[in-house]
Amino acid sequence: MRVLDGYIGRQLLLGTLMSSLVLLILLGVMNLFNELEDVGKGQYSTTAALIYTLLTLPRYAYELFPVMVLIGSLGGLGSLAANAELTAMRSAGISLGRIIGSIMRTGLLLMLAAVALGELIAPPSEQYAQQMRADLQAGQITLRSQYGFWARDGATFINIRSILPGNQLRGIFIYEFDPQGRLLHATQAEQASYGQGLWRLEGIRRTHLDETGTRIELLDQADWESILDPGLLDVVVVQPHILPIWGLYRYIHFLRDNGQQAQPYEVAFWGKLMKPLVTLAMLFLSVPFLFGSLRSVGLGRRIFVGTLIGLAFYMGNKTIAYMALVYGFNPILTALVPGLAVIGISLLAMRRVH
Repeated sequence: MRVLDGYIGRQLLLGTLMSSLVLLILLGVMNLFNELEDVGKGQYSTTAALIYTLLTLPRYAYELFPVMVLIGSLGGLGSLAANAELTAMRSAGISLGRIIGSIMRTGLLLMLAAVALGELIAPPSEQYAQQMRADLQAGQITLRSQYGFWARDGATFINIRSILPGNQLRGIFIYEFDPQGRLLHATQAEQASYGQGLWRLEGIRRTHLDETGTRIELLDQADWESILDPGLLDVVVVQPHILPIWGLYRYIHFLRDNGQQAQPYEVAFWGKLMKPLVTLAMLFLSVPFLFGSLRSVGLGRRIFVGTLIGLAFYMGNKTIAYMALVYGFNPILTALVPGLAVIGISLLAMRRVH
């Protein structure tokens, strides 16, 4: 039976690899054309656009992973069905359940691949891509470290400990230097918000330094005219799709502790947690087609059907997630519904196969 498991597994993995390459190449070409429209903004070049496109592909691969597994299964294992190899296996006394078990064993490997892609590869790649693009287009020198976000505005250095959605900043430190590199002013603000073309600081402690000594000034609020681009902060703000599961978990608790809305991150957290199970469910969905109406059709038709089903699932999943944010649906149920729906449809289709 190990021979059977290995043979089915190789066909499934090969089909998934081929479908992934084709989809990612198509997405990469389309995204590159979009990025070429921004070439010339700041220091953003054609080479930078190409690098950015390549770095964002892991995120697309992760988002579309269940779809690619479905198409890969219909393509790879579908060839076994078209060549009557699956029928021969059943004629040799191998049960349908045993064949499905071989498929699901490989599915476990694909689940691990989805976890590795979503936790180890896509997040750092996406973060670097967005940071690089923002830096080159904005023309500002920026840096992210364990102490937050750093930016330079002429002779002024800015440190922001936390950047929240909606152009909200927490923990702002501003250091102003003279041409000789001597510190003139050090400003600390509890928070800041952007509106009407400028930033407004709140809870301010400003230290003035000169030859006579230091002077401390306390202000409730003050306007801050800075070239710090809110669009740049929109990029470096913590986006749900960029964070790994453990990062989402920590950030959700951070937002709750600070009285901030955590719903988008909760939906993303549970969606990522269910991604491996959804991948397995999509693989299971392909089984009725392999033994049913698509077993004798050509490769092109199987790929076409798989693509339609995959797109319908992807759009439905996105719609449910959006509705959860708008209407405040339970994040756990929001994440469970797509996978349970796929499993339910698969079980109904399996009854027809039997």
